[in-house]
Amino acid sequence: MPVKEARVEEINGLMAQPDFWDNQESAQKIVGELSALKSAIKPVEDLSAAADDMGVLLEFAEEDPDSVPELERTAERVNRELEAAELQAMLSGSMDHYGAYVAIQAGEGGADSMDWAEMLLRMYLRWGEKKGYKVSLLDRSDGEEAGIHNATIQIDAPYAYGWLKGENGNHRLIRISPFDSAGRRQTSFAAVDVTPILDDTIEIDVDWDKDVREDTMRAGGAGGQHVNKTESAIRLTHLETNTVVYCQTERSQHQNRANARKMLTAKLYQLEVEKQEAEVAARRGEKSKIGFGGETARNYVLHPDQFVKDTRTNYKVGNPQPVLDGDLDPFLEEHLRWAMQKD
Repeated sequence: MPVKEARVEEINGLMAQPDFWDNQESAQKIVGELSALKSAIKPVEDLSAAADDMGVLLEFAEEDPDSVPELERTAERVNRELEAAELQAMLSGSMDHYGAYVAIQAGEGGADSMDWAEMLLRMYLRWGEKKGYKVSLLDRSDGEEAGIHNATIQIDAPYAYGWLKGENGNHRLIRISPFDSAGRRQTSFAAVDVTPILDDTIEIDVDWDKDVREDTMRAGGAGGQHVNKTESAIRLTHLETNTVVYCQTERSQHQNRANARKMLTAKLYQLEVEKQEAEVAARRGEKSKIGFGGETARNYVLHPDQFVKDTRTNYKVGNPQPVLDGDLDPFLEEHLRWAMQKD
């Protein structure tokens, strides 16, 4: 903590310099670092202040029984702040403090799975918006009948990756199909892949001419007339790992290429870290099949019962709608606790 506090003081000194904003890109990165540091420090500071309050109230309670209710309320607050500090401490991975790319891909199930993929896209967009994060749609490929084939969003906020990394895997929906005239129950699948938004301090050795195949195409989906006139969309394929990224949202091909390269670099870095930790085989294996036979991270059941259950932590809620509206924090927190115990 003293190291983090010293860095905060150092950044505050930099921001006080008259030329701080001359380099906008560098300044934004420093401001982002400051925000991440404050997010890490605040729970500990709040807990320390609450502990001081408890000490004073305990002294009062010994002399005045009427102050006991206030002591109890403070104890409840301290307990909440302790939980917040514990959760923050769990976000200690080497990449946890970064923002996140969230890629969603429809799996087995036809129109139902494409519709399900769009529901997941909306869920993560709503989660980011409720948290007050900056959320951008980088890529969206619409389905022929409904929903989406795939989409990628960028959540540019400190610790977004740390919170969302547990969302990796297949997500299964069971419901009465709105696309089946007979009203039969349908099981749909979609895969979620979360990768960190890396900064310039992370370097990955990529020969963009030899190691990566670049394809250009016209952007698809609802995007105005421009998308049908120019080949601004970029798809990059890393040949050795067969890792593919796609970006189409910018009007400029150059901007889409830059965003796609950043996304690919993040994926390759994540693969390397996972490989070093001997986790890549299990995690990628779980996501290799987006349908029956593949491992499922979470089940969303809308018929006949109604619930959402994480298959890893066994955490379960009985009302799916708030979850689909972006109330993901209980699941994210439970996964952090589960992962900590597992390690």
